[in-house]
Amino acid sequence: MKAFFFAVAAFGALALAGPSALAGEQDFSLINATGYEISELYVAPTQSADWQEDVLGQDTLADSQQANISFSRDTDTCAWDLKVVYSDDNTSAEWHGVDLCQLSVVTIKYDADSGETSAYGQ
Repeated sequence: MKAFFFAVAAFGALALAGPSALAGEQDFSLINATGYEISELYVAPTQSADWQEDVLGQDTLADSQQANISFSRDTDTCAWDLKVVYSDDNTSAEWHGVDLCQLSVVTIKYDADSGETSAYGQ
């Protein structure tokens, strides 16, 4: 399973230039279609050196479940990095430059045949 976490999805297609957002307008829904429980989710401005706090808090996100992610950052950026940590053995996957001004839903999937995690948005 660890192999799929090293594959960073071609998420750049989702990072389209969009209008400037006000802090808090980057909230989105995350759908877990990986087959694994997610124990942590981090959202940070692209190029940030700090992942900051886990926005799931005390919650976890089971496979096939959706969570509404609401967070507040003191920035007007649309480009965000996402990191999920899985409950099984604390492995993780990351996506960079996700345009949360254009997306309201982000779905992550794991392909057991290729060992890759991918993400796409709506």
